[in-house]
Amino acid sequence: MFALALHGGAGTIARAALTPALEADYRAALRAALDLGTDLLAQGAPALDAVEATVRSLEDCPLFNAGRGAVFTHEGHHEMDAALMDGATRRAGAVAGVREVQNPIRAARLVMEQTEHVLLAYPGADQLAREHGLPLQPPAYFFTQQRYDQLQEAIAAGRVQLDHTPSDPPKLDPNWKKGTVGAVARDQRGHLAAATSTGGMTNKRYARIGDTPLIGAGTWADAHCAISCTGHGEYFIRAVASYDVACLMEYRGLSLAEACRVVVHDKLAPVGGEGGLIAVDAAGNLALPFNSEGMYRASRNMAGEVHIAIY
Repeated sequence: MFALALHGGAGTIARAALTPALEADYRAALRAALDLGTDLLAQGAPALDAVEATVRSLEDCPLFNAGRGAVFTHEGHHEMDAALMDGATRRAGAVAGVREVQNPIRAARLVMEQTEHVLLAYPGADQLAREHGLPLQPPAYFFTQQRYDQLQEAIAAGRVQLDHTPSDPPKLDPNWKKGTVGAVARDQRGHLAAATSTGGMTNKRYARIGDTPLIGAGTWADAHCAISCTGHGEYFIRAVASYDVACLMEYRGLSLAEACRVVVHDKLAPVGGEGGLIAVDAAGNLALPFNSEGMYRASRNMAGEVHIAIY
């Protein structure tokens, strides 16, 4: 009796730009990450282990804006954020702006388990990872031609962007700023956990940090629910989006599905907060709402039913 959901980012995912071959690649990557996480849960692993492993799988795939597929900053390097939270204990760990860590989600767990802190930023977060022997990679590991081309396009247009920014309609629409991976799980003991990782915004400057590593904004887990968000981070920060879902459930008695709907469609959408989230509650119910054109997502519910979708 377990459940798992994951996402690979939300936003304006143009059908015309997603060839059948590329769509098949995305679906295969989503399925591989889902299988990895559900296999662990089936073996009795804790929810925290399952979400970390699931996110690591997505970080290792260059298709997604996290880890190996992270986008470029204005200066031409990578600044990655990640967080995870254990619902049973409310312990959490997060990193911001790491540049060398192969899997930022592993560094986030290191913060949770090996320090008395919640959030560490570059360069300290990279130093902690180095001291504990986490795999580090040179800049070439994180280089992909697609991400580099996105940077050049963004610099030429004078804008900041994330994944799924199409060249037509207009390039300067500020709402095309989505690109994150995440996972939520309910294990066989009924415990919940959430994990989120991102490469941030293409052409971002001044060490910008989004909602992903901020507990209560892009990532949350307690005894009632676990949430991982993806979208325009500034809006999710101002809405304290993931914690708001938990509050609506605890204080207003809303179901998981209704609480997620209120946050994504009633609170975020009207003010321009395009994106979505994935969530699971203590009973194993799942919710994967989004208000954008698409969201890469996959899930396995308590009945064992698998769902993989993009639009």
